[in-house]
Amino acid sequence: MNFTTTDFIRNIPKTDLHVHLDGSLRLSSLIEMARQRGVKLPSETEEGLRELVFKQRYNNLVEYLEGFSYTVAVLQDAEALEQAAYELALDNQDEGVRYLEVRFAPQLHVRKGLTMDNILISVNNGLARAQQEFNSRPQVTYGAEPPFYYGIIVCAMRMFGPAFSEYYASLFNVHQYSSNNEVFELASYELVRATVRIRDEQGLPIVGIDLAGQEEGYPAENHRRAYDYAQKHFLKKTVHAGEAYGPESIFQAITDLYADRLGHGYHLFSPDLIQSQAITNRQGYVDALARYIADRRITIEVCLTSNLQTMPALTSTKEHAFNQMLKARLSVTLCTDNRLVSRTSVSNEIELALRDFDLTPHLLKSIIIYGFKRSFFPGSYPEKRAYVRQIINYYEKIQHAYGVND
Repeated sequence: MNFTTTDFIRNIPKTDLHVHLDGSLRLSSLIEMARQRGVKLPSETEEGLRELVFKQRYNNLVEYLEGFSYTVAVLQDAEALEQAAYELALDNQDEGVRYLEVRFAPQLHVRKGLTMDNILISVNNGLARAQQEFNSRPQVTYGAEPPFYYGIIVCAMRMFGPAFSEYYASLFNVHQYSSNNEVFELASYELVRATVRIRDEQGLPIVGIDLAGQEEGYPAENHRRAYDYAQKHFLKKTVHAGEAYGPESIFQAITDLYADRLGHGYHLFSPDLIQSQAITNRQGYVDALARYIADRRITIEVCLTSNLQTMPALTSTKEHAFNQMLKARLSVTLCTDNRLVSRTSVSNEIELALRDFDLTPHLLKSIIIYGFKRSFFPGSYPEKRAYVRQIINYYEKIQHAYGVND
């Protein structure tokens, strides 16, 4: 049977290592949460919101991000955060995702007085409930299918809008308008310190830190102190880099912030976007950077649909840098970024890759398994190895059932 069928793709075990909680609500839940909390939406119907906010294509990244103003607005209490996390896990389980890393910025959810502890515990409660329910199924308990696991990634922000900048300037007793970068640096540092404390005190599966937000004008090196702290306290590290800026942003992520993985990495192969006058051989710089990433197995979290929606110059998935990543033999994994805002799923991302790139059954299997291998799995290394082996065995069982050979 053809390994590109929707049925085969949904049944194979999958990961999503790059999915934002606030970009992945169920649309029906967003409407209900907004109604209950008095949050005004542009429309109170799913059809209206898809037409006005959550579109198939966007004109630019700014338009893409408009939807987050509504989702973040409803995720300001423990009940909403737990529900969103629980439903996100269920939606992933329903399409065969067996390992999920949910990321979000806790500092964006403090408007109504929630503490960092409240926020992280609430999100974990939702994910843990979904995990417990799934892993109690007979086919899992008897070992016929692999269990579902998850990890939480905490996002620091490269920058905040005026309201949050003012809040943190006051909190840290610094002059907001004379030293915005200092505000952002202190905010990320305090976030990581709180994250490590909560992880250790509460025993939560907080597995990593991310840096998100506008790249241009807000370099990764401003957050070196936060990532130093994460490094010294055994938090794994991913960084949004090369999404809207050039190779130098990726270089900063892996040198200044010790990135284990890269979010998007789209512009890795864009020598024309290099800004530094000191780099005279731009193509040589890109080639060396790609070789370094390949050699170190720094995994790129590829988000095909999201990039297509936010980059006007990218007119087709076929033009995506994913093809160059494959040719360079980089470690890659397919992710959703935002299930609601991008109107996608892990299965859909895999279908796009199979449709527009020359993937063999063996290469597809390698990409899928790399998601498990390069995950920030919360258990011990022997536990992770055993889980990956269980996943491989199950994948091969599905292949056999569908008549698919490597």
